[in-house]
Amino acid sequence: MQSSDLNDLTIAIVGAGYAGAAAAKALSLLGANVTVYEQAPEILEVGAGIGLRPSSMARFHEWGIFDEIAKVSSPSDYFEILTATDEPIMKDSWPEHGEQKNTYLIHRGDFIDALVGVLPEGMVRLGHRLETVTDHGDHSTLTFTNGTTVDADLVVGADGIKSVVRRQLFSDAEPVFSGERAYRAVIDLDDAHGMVTDDNLRMYIGQGTKVYLLPLRHRGQVSFDITALCPDPDWAPQVSKEDMLATVTGFDQRIVDITAGLDMSTVNIRGVYDIDPIDVWHSDSVVLVGDAAHSMLHHQGQGANSAILDAGVLADSLREAATLPEALTLYQATRKPVTDELQRISRQGWSEDEVRAVFPGQKPAAQQPAAN
Repeated sequence: MQSSDLNDLTIAIVGAGYAGAAAAKALSLLGANVTVYEQAPEILEVGAGIGLRPSSMARFHEWGIFDEIAKVSSPSDYFEILTATDEPIMKDSWPEHGEQKNTYLIHRGDFIDALVGVLPEGMVRLGHRLETVTDHGDHSTLTFTNGTTVDADLVVGADGIKSVVRRQLFSDAEPVFSGERAYRAVIDLDDAHGMVTDDNLRMYIGQGTKVYLLPLRHRGQVSFDITALCPDPDWAPQVSKEDMLATVTGFDQRIVDITAGLDMSTVNIRGVYDIDPIDVWHSDSVVLVGDAAHSMLHHQGQGANSAILDAGVLADSLREAATLPEALTLYQATRKPVTDELQRISRQGWSEDEVRAVFPGQKPAAQQPAAN
């Protein structure tokens, strides 16, 4: 699209998580008039640790915000998979992307704060819970529960796995339960029983349970995640310390000790869900990004990275295509094959036998797609 057309483009983004904030940054650099509408009354630090892949860090370089992300994260050289009893299975470096070789480990709250912090003042409007989206063809109208009505040339649905935009315009498919439950906490390094001595991600697997240790040494902490098989599909179950300890029976005693020492009031407990791939992500004036388009399980660590790359490709497509509808078609054609495959691979999960079978020569590229 011509610069004059982009400058006249009014974009409303629904959701100020990492998908919405990344899209806001990428699209605002085109010169478009961008506003983000977030349902929460304030943006709070939530969640645990995530890894930002080299491909994501390359986008941050492009957007001029690499330093803001790097200063609240730690560069990781490799990831490692071990048995429940700390025997190595495989270790490999992260897939490189141009000059970028490291994955940066960051707390999700710090990441969102950093992204929102580089947006112009007033771009993010809090307390706007979406009620309806009406597609008029050449533009769309948003109505919010606070009574606000907004017209936009382009609506970007970045409103997560339970996306209102997706349900009202593209797919009524419900989230799919994975048969797993995740327990997540951020603990001090002193409480990690000596298991964290560098900045590299490690996963321990055995007996239907996966334990992730993701260092956040820049803030003196580590993100501790237990993902265990569970038939109960409750989104936010009530779980006892004894329930959690049962999932790590037979694991390295240090992992058991970390679990035993957790303050249950600080543990985020949730059922693990994704969505089936949906056929259409866009109309002529509405488009989905991030979890709204392709929510996936966390086993490959691709959720946040996919959202960032969505934002980058959406901006590229608007710049390259002649019209807005053509740009949205190009965006979906570029990103959907990649995320469909990542959704499929993420559903495979990990088991000790599978890892040994797939990586007998420690070549994990089959589970780590280059186009991530």
